[in-house]
Amino acid sequence: MTPRRVVLASASPARLMLLRNAGIEPDVVVSGVDEDGVDQLPARDAAIALASRKAEAVVVAGDVDGALVIGCDSMLSIDATVRGKPSSVDEARGWLRSWRGRTGVLVTGQCVIDTASGQRVVGAVETSVTYGHPGDDELEAYLATGEALQVAGAFTLDGYSAPFVAGVDGDPGGVMGLSLPLLRTLLHQLDIPITSLWAKP
Repeated sequence: MTPRRVVLASASPARLMLLRNAGIEPDVVVSGVDEDGVDQLPARDAAIALASRKAEAVVVAGDVDGALVIGCDSMLSIDATVRGKPSSVDEARGWLRSWRGRTGVLVTGQCVIDTASGQRVVGAVETSVTYGHPGDDELEAYLATGEALQVAGAFTLDGYSAPFVAGVDGDPGGVMGLSLPLLRTLLHQLDIPITSLWAKP
């Protein structure tokens, strides 16, 4: 049996890699939605709102009939403040310097829309992340890569910033932008076994 079509509403290479490594071969359709307007929400609510916005935008854009559309977004909560992607190198530098040796909570929200049935499910996963103590020279080298402006909290586990993360308590996939255990749970709510989405070896 041919697996259901899966559409990932994200340009993130990390999310695509996580799905592929789990046996799922999604089509990528970038939503292009505005990520503003969630500044006053708690991290969990903001992440779910943006994940939903992305998935819904791809569905509205069309050409996904019968597909499962997955939207994701991540937010960092630290100092009772919610942080998405930094708006500038200077902002990223300030964040990373102030977080040395401290712990924040990375929240990844996910939305799955079954376009065949019209059902929609959402959820979020929270992972505690402890920062290391990168020196100023290391931070400048990292900032020069441009990665910090592309990821929530200005860091990730699958790129240049990985050596600067001292520890993770929870789902590492959530820190990379897509929790596979959460995806399995959401699919279960839609009566879809995740194993049915595996591409043939």
